[in-house]
Amino acid sequence: MGRRLDGQVAIVTGGGQGLGEAICLRLAHEGCSVVVADLNEETASAVASAITREMGAAIAVKVDVTDEDQVAGMVERAIDEFGRLDILVSNAGILFAGEIDEFPADRWRAVIDVNLVGYFLCAKHAARVMKRQKSGVIIQINSKSGKKGSYKSSAYAASKFGAIGLTQSLGLELAEHGVRANAICPGNLLDSPLWVNSLYKQYAAKWGITEEEVRQKYVDQVPMKRGCTYEDVTNVVVFLASDQAGYMTGQAVNVTGGQEMR
Repeated sequence: MGRRLDGQVAIVTGGGQGLGEAICLRLAHEGCSVVVADLNEETASAVASAITREMGAAIAVKVDVTDEDQVAGMVERAIDEFGRLDILVSNAGILFAGEIDEFPADRWRAVIDVNLVGYFLCAKHAARVMKRQKSGVIIQINSKSGKKGSYKSSAYAASKFGAIGLTQSLGLELAEHGVRANAICPGNLLDSPLWVNSLYKQYAAKWGITEEEVRQKYVDQVPMKRGCTYEDVTNVVVFLASDQAGYMTGQAVNVTGGQEMR
């Protein structure tokens, strides 16, 4: 299909690793110049360097998405470097879990600050540029936990439910300016570093089963009988960023293999 986003400029927060890295690489492959934004400057620089070596233009920007001055600086850097901003992918996020009666309030607030307030700040400053351009796309990486409550992950689910409400509100407000806003709700990324390096071990110890049995337990919950992959998500990112999705705004698109259908 060729380079569907040729000549466009994208910012990806949380772009230095995992799904964010995969999104940066895919957008570059589709023809975008990419601002790889991450709290970890070293990993962001590594991703940006890989893009410039193999695919096109990219820069790394260190940013804490909860700090408005840093977010504003990130957007200004994109404009200074590339002259415009066509795509914002708000991907930065954190997850702390715990029983509600024992959940530390500071950790609960931290999840909301990164996942919801951070998304708001990025959308706010991107929208200022996109409204002037009369064009642009905002994409938030949400979760199936934005559609259904998550066991002992109240802060995470609350942040993701709130982000879908924000996405819908952005869609309503920005439509007249030619700017679209949508969210993507992935299922469990069972081959991601989070699962492979951490969650399998935690759940295996908690439930007294093997890591392979933990994986199978989660696979069995999916009608299509496999975990979500980075490619599953990046396919939808490219679609929503492209003119093929030109009549879509305010949507929260499930990429869950049928595990979530609302």
